[in-house]
Order: sequence, then structure tokens, then C-alpha cells
Amino acid sequence: MMAASLLRRDKKATAAHLKADLKRTDNSAALRQIHELLDDVLNPEKPATDTEALDWCKCLIAGGEAFEEFCKTVRSYDNATLCGLVWTANFVAYRCRTCGISPCMSLCAECFNNGDHTSHDFNMFRSQAGGACDCGDSNVMRESGFCRRHRLRTGENIPSIPRDLLMMSELVLPRFILSVLQYLRDGYTEADSSTERDLQKVLQQLEPQISFLEELTKMGGAMRTVLTKILTNQQTFKELSMGQADNLFAKKNYEKYLAALRNSGLVSVEDKAQSTGEAGAEGGADALLGSAAPGSPDESSKEEDQDAGQSVGKRKRVKLSSSTKDLSIIECLKHKCFLEELLFWTIKYEFPQKKVTFLLNMLPDQDYKITFTKTFVQHYAFIMKTLMKSHESDTMSNRIVHISVQLFSNEELARHVTEECQLLDIMVTVLLYMMESCLIKSELQDEENSRHVVVNCSEALLKNNTYWPLVSDFINILSHQSVAKKFLEDHSLLMLWMSFVSFFQGMNLNKRELNEHVEFESQTYYAAFAAELEACAQPMWGLLTHCKVKETQEYTKTVVRYCLETLQIWFDAISFNDEPLPNQVTFHLPLHRYYAMFLSKAVKCQGLDLDSLLPDQEMLMKIMVHPLQIQACLSEIHSNMWVRNGLQIKGQAMTYVQSHFCNSMIDPDIYLLQVCASRLDPDYFISSVFERFKVVDLLTMASQHQNAVLDSEQERPMLEGALTFLVILTSLRIHLGMTDDEILRAEMVSQLCMNDRTHSSLLDLIPENPNPKSGIVPGSCSFEEMLSAVADFKAPVFEPGGSMQQGMYTPKAEVWENEFDPIMVVLRTVYRRDVQSAMDRYSAFLKQSGIHTGNPWPPYKERTPLHPCYKGLIKLLHCKTLHIVIFTLLYKIWMDHQNMSEHVLCMVLYLIELGLDNQVQDNKEDEEPCIEEHCHDSWFPGTNLISNLHHVINFVRVRVPETAPEVKREAPPSTSSEATSYGQNSRRLSANWRENLREAQVFSLVAERRRKFQEIINRSSSEASLVVRPKSSSTRWVPPGTPPQLVTEILEIRESMLSLLVKLHQKLSSKQNSLSESWLDNMDTSRQAHGDGITAIERILTKAATRSCQIKRSIQDICGKVCPPVPPKKNSPTDKKAMDKEERRQRARERQQKLLAEFASRQKSFMETAMDVESPETEAAMDLGTSDVLESEVLYDCVICGQSGPSTEDRPTGLVVLLQASSVLGHRCKNAEAKNLPTSDEEHIYSADTCAVAHDVRLSLLQRFFKDSSCLQSVSIGWDGGVYVQTCGHTLHIDCHKSYMESLRNDQVLQGFSVDKGEFTCPLCRQFANSVLPCRPGRSSEAGAWHTPTNKKTSVLIKEVEALQDKLGLFPMESNLSKEMELVIKDIKNTTQKKYMDYGKNPGSPDNDFLFMYSLARTNLELELVYRGGNLCSGGATAAAKRSCLNQLFHVLAMHMRLYSIDSAYNPWTKLTQLTQSRETDGFDEERPEVPMLFRDVPSLLIIFVLTMPQPLRKEHFTCVVKMLYNLQFIQALAALSTKLRPEESQAWCSTGAAKKARANADTSFEALLGHVISELSKCDSLYAANTEDIMLSSSVWSPQSVEFSLQQYCLPFLRLACLLQHHLYGDNLTGCLEQEEFSSLAMCLGLTPAASMASNPVNSASCLEWAVGAFDLVTQWCGEVKRLPQVQAEQALTLLVQDPQWAPPRLLQLPDNYNIIFQYYHRKACTVCKKVPKDPALCLVCGAFVCLKGVCCKQQGICECVLHSQHCGAATGIFLLINASVIIIIRGHRFCLWGSVYLDAHGEEDRDLRRGKPLFLCEERYRVLEQQWVSHTFDHINKRWGPHYNGL
Repeated sequence: MMAASLLRRDKKATAAHLKADLKRTDNSAALRQIHELLDDVLNPEKPATDTEALDWCKCLIAGGEAFEEFCKTVRSYDNATLCGLVWTANFVAYRCRTCGISPCMSLCAECFNNGDHTSHDFNMFRSQAGGACDCGDSNVMRESGFCRRHRLRTGENIPSIPRDLLMMSELVLPRFILSVLQYLRDGYTEADSSTERDLQKVLQQLEPQISFLEELTKMGGAMRTVLTKILTNQQTFKELSMGQADNLFAKKNYEKYLAALRNSGLVSVEDKAQSTGEAGAEGGADALLGSAAPGSPDESSKEEDQDAGQSVGKRKRVKLSSSTKDLSIIECLKHKCFLEELLFWTIKYEFPQKKVTFLLNMLPDQDYKITFTKTFVQHYAFIMKTLMKSHESDTMSNRIVHISVQLFSNEELARHVTEECQLLDIMVTVLLYMMESCLIKSELQDEENSRHVVVNCSEALLKNNTYWPLVSDFINILSHQSVAKKFLEDHSLLMLWMSFVSFFQGMNLNKRELNEHVEFESQTYYAAFAAELEACAQPMWGLLTHCKVKETQEYTKTVVRYCLETLQIWFDAISFNDEPLPNQVTFHLPLHRYYAMFLSKAVKCQGLDLDSLLPDQEMLMKIMVHPLQIQACLSEIHSNMWVRNGLQIKGQAMTYVQSHFCNSMIDPDIYLLQVCASRLDPDYFISSVFERFKVVDLLTMASQHQNAVLDSEQERPMLEGALTFLVILTSLRIHLGMTDDEILRAEMVSQLCMNDRTHSSLLDLIPENPNPKSGIVPGSCSFEEMLSAVADFKAPVFEPGGSMQQGMYTPKAEVWENEFDPIMVVLRTVYRRDVQSAMDRYSAFLKQSGIHTGNPWPPYKERTPLHPCYKGLIKLLHCKTLHIVIFTLLYKIWMDHQNMSEHVLCMVLYLIELGLDNQVQDNKEDEEPCIEEHCHDSWFPGTNLISNLHHVINFVRVRVPETAPEVKREAPPSTSSEATSYGQNSRRLSANWRENLREAQVFSLVAERRRKFQEIINRSSSEASLVVRPKSSSTRWVPPGTPPQLVTEILEIRESMLSLLVKLHQKLSSKQNSLSESWLDNMDTSRQAHGDGITAIERILTKAATRSCQIKRSIQDICGKVCPPVPPKKNSPTDKKAMDKEERRQRARERQQKLLAEFASRQKSFMETAMDVESPETEAAMDLGTSDVLESEVLYDCVICGQSGPSTEDRPTGLVVLLQASSVLGHRCKNAEAKNLPTSDEEHIYSADTCAVAHDVRLSLLQRFFKDSSCLQSVSIGWDGGVYVQTCGHTLHIDCHKSYMESLRNDQVLQGFSVDKGEFTCPLCRQFANSVLPCRPGRSSEAGAWHTPTNKKTSVLIKEVEALQDKLGLFPMESNLSKEMELVIKDIKNTTQKKYMDYGKNPGSPDNDFLFMYSLARTNLELELVYRGGNLCSGGATAAAKRSCLNQLFHVLAMHMRLYSIDSAYNPWTKLTQLTQSRETDGFDEERPEVPMLFRDVPSLLIIFVLTMPQPLRKEHFTCVVKMLYNLQFIQALAALSTKLRPEESQAWCSTGAAKKARANADTSFEALLGHVISELSKCDSLYAANTEDIMLSSSVWSPQSVEFSLQQYCLPFLRLACLLQHHLYGDNLTGCLEQEEFSSLAMCLGLTPAASMASNPVNSASCLEWAVGAFDLVTQWCGEVKRLPQVQAEQALTLLVQDPQWAPPRLLQLPDNYNIIFQYYHRKACTVCKKVPKDPALCLVCGAFVCLKGVCCKQQGICECVLHSQHCGAATGIFLLINASVIIIIRGHRFCLWGSVYLDAHGEEDRDLRRGKPLFLCEERYRVLEQQWVSHTFDHINKRWGPHYNGL
């Protein structure tokens, strides 16, 4: 009852009242009241969306205060010393490796910026899974890195919180949390097919409640303590969780919860009692993982059956061994507190973000942290099951890791949980269980009876990496030493782990397709490699880091023992004996690799004896089989034997050696083979290798042989593969004695030798272990030190084509000379072309440094000494089998047998040299004789290479096909099928052969290997002799249609290895006696390190000679004897044919090389002449505008049909041009300094001072007061959106162009341009273009007259000009030419937007057109001036002039403008040259006046005059026009200057002027004219008064010098334009000059001053004046026009009078040096339009506008904001910096391209998308290039990768 009355009252008052009651000593009544109230308010039957309950809780907690106030108060008691800020995915955070103890450490931006991390190794990153700030947590990071707030621990000295402040919270919150739980229980439904489960909906309804909890956690430490108490208090949970006894709803609710528990396969305690009977026997994993025991109630639970989808999976459940620890912790999940149930529901609902954030926000509270971690571990198995069933496993994985990384990165905590909750057992068991769900039978070896099971890589679990959260947690806890030690000490765990690893052993088996290509290429190999790396290798590396010292020997021994046991189990399971099945390979042998890596560590770091860790020989033989199989298959794959398996098999071969995998895959494999080789019989090992590589049949002395397993084109690559493998095996020292630093150096050198590398790619390419590149490893800076030791930094430069380079590292010269190791390169190359690239770079270096000019062979490199344990490896180089192979190959190469190659010889020589360099120390003589009776021992006397080198072999018996050239026709053919014994055929051979036969050598590798194998197995030579000679055919399957029978022949050889080497030396140098007897004595050994095969042989002979005198003697003998080698008699015609063929091929190859080279040089010379973009210095071959006019017609070459001819009316020729709208001119400012990009709210950019705005204001002012048609001739437009025309200089017939466009239209290839818009690329130089500008037919007769000056008087010329202007333009004849000219004007108009053309009052009027036309010419002239640096001082033609086609453009425009005649009454020419009667305007004449001459734009007038007069215009007329206009420009300059004078100054100038007026040359003295202008203009009453205030402020006084300078500056822009125009129309040269002489130089060039006066004295501006009529009268007339304007206010008249024509060159914004300044300000800035923070913010670098890239929010009419802005700001050219990617994109019309970045890191590299997050700095050169391309409109030519943007940017 009472509660009801309370509910009706005001909430605040009630709360205050209750709080007061509670403070009393006897507060039982108040407590009862509160509970009743809460029962009512938090009634779980109310819908969750009812916000009333939440409001009540807020009021009650605040105890009558406002909730915000309460929050503030509580926050003031915040005693937290940790930051703990939690963030979700995509948040920008920092990681500092210098300060981090755990590699997962991260900081929020605020803590990072407030800490001191200068010169630390840090980076910024976008969080993938979310995280939390670790500032203040000294378990995870060093205190030196804390920010100011957490370093000072301000939290500790805060007073303790008053008890009554949180009193209400302690009462209300438990009930509130319970109500949230009740809603969660109620809302949860099982994933049942019948009901559509909508967990999201439940969560949305609970959003306000969970947000409220989140808010509470942010109130600081005090509130968190209260929450922790509530969440972890078991008593409260007991009392509340079941609800009151009488409340039915609560009871039901609780049952729902129990049911959910049961359904999750987590048996709660109540059920436990029933099931112990049945489950007791099983125990272990099943119960542990909650898969219900057989008799328990939820046997039929749906979820369990899903796991049992695969029959194998069900059968193959691993049971834990009986010694498992007490598992009751997990068997029964009984929740004891709110926190546990809350986590349970969090998992059930698949980790909703808000709940995760709430749970994490609480972590700064230590008590909470411990309890929560334990709870998390308790639920671990359940998490795994939920994850496996989830549809959103990616999101869920991220959220799980978001939590676990916070818990397990802390060593203290991890150790605690490991000890208390058996964390390790749980993790391993959970992983095992997870993988068991997807096992299949292994088909390796014995497909039928294999008992081994492997994971199925095509299952979602592996394909989607669902396991990674669990594995990553496991790796994370193994990184803590205390935890890893626990793991290594626990044998049952290790055994479990090994069985886990064996699930991956032999997964993803490949079977070679022999008949047809596979139908479907499976991509499962990604999953397999990822699984082995993440689930097996990374935990292995984690464990290895803790086995580095002697004290940990025991651990290593244990692991090795278990590896061997598991391997033995595996061999038994796949029933493996001694031979692998052919045509099968798996790249996954994690057990082998564990074994190898622990062995390596044991020997390298722990000083263990290798032999104590090795198994018996038989086991070693088994162990070596599979890794060897992989090496052979790599070779097969590269020899194209697996092509029918598709590309994916190549992908596997590449991944296996790729930098992230190699140290966990190929390196351990090779090391393991090295270990086996060092302990097994060398002859056995070598013969195994050749047999695995399938080249046994090739190793015969005979010139022909049959190979049953290889096609002949595969023999050579396979043989090369086998030899290269042996070289790698015997020379690689990564695990055999190199120190970590040496390894790092070798890795770095090999990567740099393949290609120059950027710093980041080098970091990426060098394997992480043994040198971790992150984390605090002592000496981890050695990466940088090593890099500077082996490489030079090449700063980022530009290629002439504009492609941008990154900062690169390139090997130092001494590295090439002494450290380049081709063997390491071969081992590390993913693509075979990289080996070639390394060799090319090496030979380039040798050429450049003059060491060797030919084609060098891979250099031989000395190796680090072997670790004593591995000395046995050297026996490989000193065994007879290898020597026989070497001898055979040398002989075959010398005899030119087929399938030999330079590479084979190179590797053979390498092996010999390795043998010479690595001698076996102890030659045990006693062993030798006992093996004499075996078959091949008679080849060589012993095993030592040195003694075998000079041993001569006389006869060899070979088996050859009957057709072979070796078969002697005269001898009776042998009938015996096999030469089993020496004497067998002798009876049939003539007697003299008998002797030789006894000596003849026979050799079968296969027999050899079998014998050794048997010998090792049986260990008794008596039995071994029985198996000595199996039939060699027994190993061979004879195909149907058998080739000719094999017969035995005896070859006479009489060579030794030495003699063969000498003969090969002759063969290579093609000199007969290339080695004289005495060459050894005068040998220069220093030159032998680099060179080709000849050098290599000399080096070997020298080495051998220095090692033994006997060899030295033999060499001298051989060199003395050797006659020119007689080609062997038995050379059959077929061999000869083969030779010829080879030679012909060689010649063809050379011819092709020659052709290619010639072609390349032609192309190069063409590129140099054609592309100014490539090299601005070279002059254009066809500088069209300036070519001197010849007597004949101008001829043009058509680049399509190749014909040369004039352009005619019927068949016009055109220039390939690109038309583009441009606003570059409009963005110029008065100030030469670039504007700064704003990086704070205080800074802004104003556009009012730009050229475009100034001209717009001017035009609209004129239009207010003057006649429209007159206004439109007094200014130019095109500052914004003007059309710029540029050409590549190539011409084509217009009809050819049309057919070319047609063909492009039909071309289906994807082009980067749109043919429908008329775009194409120039057929010759491929430059982008979109129109063709017709060339005017040139007639030379006029041209002569056109130039010649006549000495007419100025007055005569003026009259002539006037007459010319009155000539009406004749409409040109309808011809193809005129049609094309009209079309091109149409193209030009379509290039820009309508708004940039219509400035008149009545759109579409001829005046408007007229204005657009002449402004077009103006725009192009002005732009050319801008490229020339804004002045003409440099003279000559620049790159821009080459692109300019003003001459042709002028003719097209002139033809159009002649159609508009100017009414003579209004013709400005008359006003320039005559005194006219001022027509007094009558009051009735409502027509507006014309624009006064002083307000007109002089350059515009010049262009109008030139374009409206008949073409071609005579030069004298042009000069006359310029002179008259100069007068006007000069007076305008004076008028503008006069407005800047103070009243007293103007008085003074007036009087000076008056004095000068009387003199003779008054009209060319500026003082006289200035005085006159001032006196005339002061008649307008208020004109000067308008800006007296401004003038008063300036204190400068004008001297005659400063006045002169100011006048020159004012007139210069006009002179430059006139001069440039003259240059284009008449081909006059522009002369260069100094800047201060520019005025006089231009005045002379334009004929304003006679040439003579130049030398004597500098020209002053007034002396260039030449008046047609009285100067002062004319000036009076011009000023009079201004005076007669009653309606123009003085200020406006002033603005119009002062038109300052000087503009600074256009600039992009000035960017800050450090990118972080831009990023921090803009990446969180809200968009001005939609007020949201854009997902992809971008900045316009021209005007600083902030826009949303691709933002749908700011779309208008389907066009996104960046595209819109580019149209508005740059007339469809936009340059945007993408804030989140640091790159610049260019939008040009309908296309866009990624330009690159102007911000580079300390190593000169871009960081696109800020993936690395290193600090970036502005690269001034790049920014200048960007600006240059913008100003010169060359984006289209220089950037190659354009694509359409479809308005979506």
C-alpha cells in the first residue's frame, strides 16, 4: 500500500525523504519502504521499454539531487590510477613499443599526447577489435610512458568518499541489475527452427538500461567499487536471483535460466547428482566440455548433434588421460554471483558491444578484475561452443579478443588464473575439442587403412579462421614466462598438445593429376597454411622464447621426447615403412618442425649434445622422407609437372617459402634434413635425394637413356633442382652455427639484392624469428643498425614521367662484392624472376665497378664454420656416390649430352668447391678396405674429394638403348638382360676387351640406396650382400610400346675429374690450350671472387692445387698433355643435329635481342622528342607556333595514315588537343605567400581576395551602371571555368580521326577514358586528348608581305587599322574546314559549365558569345604566362609553349569573331585615337552610357582588336594597335597611382606637372601627364575624398623613382600579354633578360621604343608613349567620361578606376609539416553540411573546404560532395587530401585517380590508409610537383591510372 502512495509522489522529494530516513540509526522502516517501492518500480512483468523505472532509479540513487550534479560529486572522488578508457572497433589509438611490456599495450590519443614519447618506436593504429587504454598499468607498460595525469597518480591523494553519498546506490543497484538479468532471461529463446529468434530486438529494448550501467562505470573509482561489491557478492545473488517465493513470474523466470544453462551443455549442480553414476566412468573431456554424458537428461540436445555432423568426428573424441586434474570447476557451472550470470548472458547473446564495454569499463577495479578473469575462464568452454555455432563469428571473435586481451596480457593475472583455475588445461582441451569437430581420415601413404585423422581444411571452422580468438589467447598466455614454464612442466598437457598438433600433420594433401586438369581448384590451402602458422607455429615460437638458457634444458628434452613419440605414433597410424607414395605431397608437417626447432634451440642456446636427443637410424630415415618429398615436389612444381592441379599448387609452393612462413616451414625442414644427413650414411642420403628428384636414370655416362618417370623437358629443371637442393643443404648455416645477428644480416642482404626495398617492405620480408621486430627485446634496435651497415638510403625522387618513388634502401658496394649470396636468394625467392633480378643487379654492379664485364656466374661465398655437432654434414661432400655423380655430370657436360645446362655445371662446381673448403678431419683408414667388394667402390679408391679428384677412370659399363651411338656394331650383341656380374658377357666379347671389362665401372644409385637401407636395418653385412644387386628394372614400370631393348656397352673414358675440369675450361674459353703448364704459378687469386665459369674453374683448380701437391703435379701434367679436344668419335648424326639446333636457337635468340634493342632505342628517341612531360629541356621537333614561315605551304604529317601534306578546305588537318575547363587563374591572390590550411577552430580561409572574385565584383559593378554590350567588351571572363587548350603537337587528318574514333568505339578493351565523350589518346604518343583543332590552310605568298615593315607614319597606320575594322567579315564558304571549326567551338563550349559562359543580362546574346570567345584567347595567354613563371624573363620557348596551340586557336576564334562587327559609333578604336565631340546625353535617352575608357580592361581590348580584324594581320598594324593601347594603359596607371597620393602630395605633383607641361616633350613625361590627370579627376568632387582615410594611414612618400617603378609594374602585365601574342602570331623570338630589365626588353620587342636607345639608358615608361592626337586633350576626354557619371558613387568609381592587374602565381594551401596536426583536427571534425563526423573526410587543397568523400549524407541530385565541390571550386578539377588515408586524389571531369601522398615517414615512404601509423612529414618536393601539375594542367598526361567515378566520390 505504502509503495503505491510513494509512487504517486514527486520522485525527487521521495528520494530525498527516503535518504534522510536511511541516515537514522534505526532505519529498518526506511529499508522496508525502499524495497517495497523497488518491487513495484522494477517489476519484471513491465515491458523493458518502460522508461519510468529508469527515471526512478536515477532519482533514488542521486538521493534527491539532480542526477548530473550527483555524477559530478561522485566523479570528484575518483581515485583511479589507471585510465582504462574502453574503445570499440575503428577507434584511433597508439602503441609504443619502447614503453610496452606486453606487445598488446595500447594508449588512447589523450594519454599518448600527454606522455613523452619523443624518438620512441610508436605507431598510430585503427583498432580492429576494440581495446582499452593501459596508461597507469605498470604490469603492461613502463611507468616512464605514463601520461602526466597517471604518472603523478593524482587518484591516490583524493579523500575517501562520504558513506552516505553512495548509500542509496548500494540498495538500488542490486535490484536494478537483477531486473536487467530477468529481462535477459525472459527474452532469450534457443536457436530453434520453429521460432524466429530475435536477440537483437531484446538488446535494443534494454539499450537504455545497459547504457545507464555504462554511465555508472564512467563515474570513476568510487562508483566502480560499489558495483564490484554488488556484482561479486554471493549472498546478494542467493537472496535475489530466484525471486520471492510467492512471485510466480520470478520463479518461471528462474526456470528459464536453468533451462538455458542445461541447453548449453553446462550441467548445473542439481543435475550433477543424477548423472554422476553414468558419467563417472567417462569423466574427462566429455564432461569437461559439457558434452552431456550418456544418461543425462539433455542427451538429445540439438546443439550437441550439430557437433557430431561428421561420422569421424563423433568416433574420434580424445579422452583426457586419467591423471587429469580436478575438473569440477567446469563440469558444473553453478553461478554464484551476478557477474557470472551477466557474463553467461553476454555469451548467450553473442557478446553485444554495449555489454562488453560495460564489463571492460569495470576493469580498473582490481578486485573486479580478478573475479571477472576467473569467471571468464570458467565460461571458456561455453564461449567456444557459442562461437562455433554463431553466424556472425567474425564480429564475435573480435569482441571475445577485445575482452581476453585485457585479461591475459597481464602476467600477474595470467599466472594467478593458471594456478587457481587450471587455465592451461582448459585452453588446450577447448582447442582440442574444437578441432575434433572437423576431422577426416588422412589419405597420406595408405589411403585405405590409415588410422590417422587430420582437420578438414574446407570446413568453415578453418576457412573462416573461427579458431583464432582461442589460439590468440593461448599464444598470449604462453608469452608469460611463469605460465609457459607451467605448461612445459606438465607432461600430460604436453602430450595433449602434441595430439592437437598431430591433427594438422599431413593436412590438405595434394595428389598430382596425371591425366586431365582438375575441374575445380580448391583454395583450401590458405586455410591450411594459416592454421599451421597460427595454431601450431606461433605457440611453438612462444614456447621457444622460454627455452633459451641452460636452466631450461629439461623442458627441451621433454618436448623433444614427446615429439618423437608422437611422430612414431603418426608413422604407425599411416603405416609408413620406407618409401613415400609417389605423386602425393603435403606441405604441413608441424610435428617434424616442432622437433627440428627444439633440437636447434637445444644445441644453439642450451648446450645440449645433439646425439642425446636423436632417435635411432631407422627412425631418422623415416623422419627425413617427408621433408625431402616436399623439396623434390617444389622442384616438380617449378618444372611444371603439377600444372594439371591448377594454379593453387604454385600458390602453395610460394606460400611455403614466403617471408611470413619460411622460418616456420622451409627452414625447419631443411635443418631437419641437415641433421639427418649429418647422422645417416652419406651414400644412402645422396642416392635418396637423386631418387626423390627422379633423375637417377639421367646419371649415366651414355649419351641416351630412358627415363620412366620424367619427360625429357622436365629432366633438366629437376636435375638443376636436385643439385641446387644439395648446395643449399650443404651450405646453409641458419641453424648450424650462425648468430642471430649474422642471420639478420644474411636475410637483409638477400632481400636487398633481389630489389631495392622500402623500409616497411623490408621489415615485412624479414622473418620475425629469431629477430622479433617488435616488443622490447634487448638489442631490438639492431634492425636499424644492421640496415645502415648493409644498405644506402636513396631519398624519394621523381622519375621524369612523374611517377613517384618511395625512399628506398639499396645494397652498399661492399655488400655486392663480399656478401651477395645467391644460395640464400634462391632459398628466399617467392617468384623465380627475383633470382634473375638479383643476378642482373649483381652483373650491373660488376660492370659499373669494372670488376667483370661479361655475364657473371653466381659468386661462391665462404660460409660461417659449422657448429661441432653438425660436422657430419661434411661427409656428404666426401662420399663416393656424390663423386661419381659429379664425375658423370662433368663428363656429360663436356660431351654435350642433352639436358645439361650452365646451371648444372655451376652447381657441380659449387659442390666441388664446398668439398675443397670443408675437409673431413679424421680419415679413418681402417674403415676403407672392408667395403671393397661392393659394386661401385672400384670407381674411386677412397672417400676424400682431394684424392678422388685426380683418380683416372678408364672404362665404364653402361646400359644403353640398342639405337644409341655407343653400341658397337661389330661386337656380337649381348643377350644378357642385365650386367649383374663383371664377367658375364666377357665370353661373348673379343679377347682384348676382357681386360678392360674387369676394370669397367658400373653404378646404380637405386641399388646402392636399397643396399644401405637394408644394411642399416639389419646391421649385418652378410645379409646385406644378398641384396646388393637387385634388378634395376624392378624399380621401373615399363610402359606399353616399350622403347628399344637396353644393352650393355663398355665406354672407354680415361679421364679424371681434374682432366675434365681442364677440358671444360678450354671448352668455355673456346681456346685450345687455355691453361699453359705454368699458369698455376702466376695466378692472381685476388681477381677470382667474381666472374664466369672460367673464373670458377680456375678458382677450384687453384684451391685444389694449394691443398695437395699431388694435384698440383697432376694439373701440370694434364695441361701439358692436353691437345685440342677431339670431338668424340661416337658422335652420331642425331647429336650433331641437336647441336645445330641449339646453335640455331642461340643465333635466333641473338637476332631477337638485337631487334629488341634497336626497337627500344627508337622508342626512347621518340619519347624524348614527343613528350615534353618526360623531359622539359628537349625542344619540340615541331614547335608549330614558332616555325619560321617558309615560302611554300605548311605541310603536316598525319600520325594515323602517315601521309604528309597541307591542310586544305576539303581535307583539313587538325592538331590533337585536350580541352579542359580551368579555374587556376581565378585562384590567384595578390599575396605571393600561400594561405595556410586551418588546423584549429580559430583559423579560417577567406576567398574574397582571389582573382576570380575580384573580376566578378568588377563586372557586376559595371553592369549596374553601364550598357550591357559595352560592359561585355570591357572585361575578360574565364578566370573561373575558362577553357584551356593544349596539344601534344601531333597532327592528323580529320577524316582519319573520325575513323580512329569509330574503331575505339568498337574496341571492347577497358579504356581509362570515355569515347562517347569524344575522348581518345593520341595515336602516336598516347597522350590524353578530347578534340581536334583544325589547322588553317597556310599560303606563303601573303606571309612574306605580312611581315615586312613599311615606314608609314603612325597616323596613316591608324587610319588603315580603322579601315580594316570596318571591313565586314565575309561568311566563309561552306567547306569541311569551316564545319570543323564550328564543331571545335561547340566542343569548347561544352567543356565548361553554362554558368561560366553567361554573364550578360540576356543569355545567349551575340555579345555574350563574343565575350566568351575573346576571353578564351585571354585565358590561354594568361595561363602560358603563369607557366613561364609569371614573366617573360626566361625568353625562349618553354615546355608550355610546346603544348601551346595559340596560333591555330586564334585562327579558329578569328573566323568566328569576324561574324560580329562592332558598330563604328561605339568602336573603342575611335576613342583611343580621335578627339570626339562629347554627345551630351539628353534627359530622355534612357539608354545607359558606355563604359569609360579608363575603366576598360586594356588586354581585352587588344585581343578584341586583333581578333576582329581580317587575318592574317600585318605586323605594322599589330604594333600600331599595341602603341595606342599602351597610351591608355599608361594613363590608367597614372589614374590608379593618383588615388594613392595624399592631398598635399597630389598638390605638389600637380604643380610639378604644370611646370613640365610647357616643355617640348611634355606628352612623354609622366610628371606632366600625372599632374594633368590629377587636376582633371579632381573635378569629380568626391572621387579623391572617398579613400582619404586609407591614404592617411600610409606614411610613405612617393619619389620619382618609386612612381616610375609603380607605373612599370602596372603596365607590365599588358606588355607581357602583347609580347606573347606577337610571339604566337608572328613567330618573333622572345629574348631572355634580367628581371629588372624586363620592361625595356618587352617595350623594344613590341616596337614601342627604337632599338638604338636601349643600350644607352634604361627606358622609362613614359618615353614609350606615342600619341596620335594631343595627349592632354585625349586625357581630358577620357577623364571627362568618368566625370559625367552622376549615378556612380565615388567609392564605386574609385574601385573601377583602380584595377590592379598584377596577381601572384597560383598556389595550393600551405600544409603543416607534421601530418598528425591535420589528422587530429580533421578526423573527428563534423561536416558543415550534415553535422556528422564523415566516415571518409577529405580536404580540398585549393580552397581548404572540408567535404565528405563518398558520403551519401551530402549527395545532391545524385552527385556526391567531392565531385560537386570539384565542379564548383575548380571547374571540374579537384585536388583532395583524404584525411584517413593520407593520400591525394585528383578529380578531373568524370574521371579520378589516386595521385599518391605528399606526406612521407622518416624513411621516405608513403603510408596509404595509415596502416603503419608512423609519424608522417610533408615532402616539399612532392607538394611542389603536385602544385606544378595543377598549374600546368598536366594531371591527365602524367598520371596513368584513371577510372570513372560515376559521381560517387
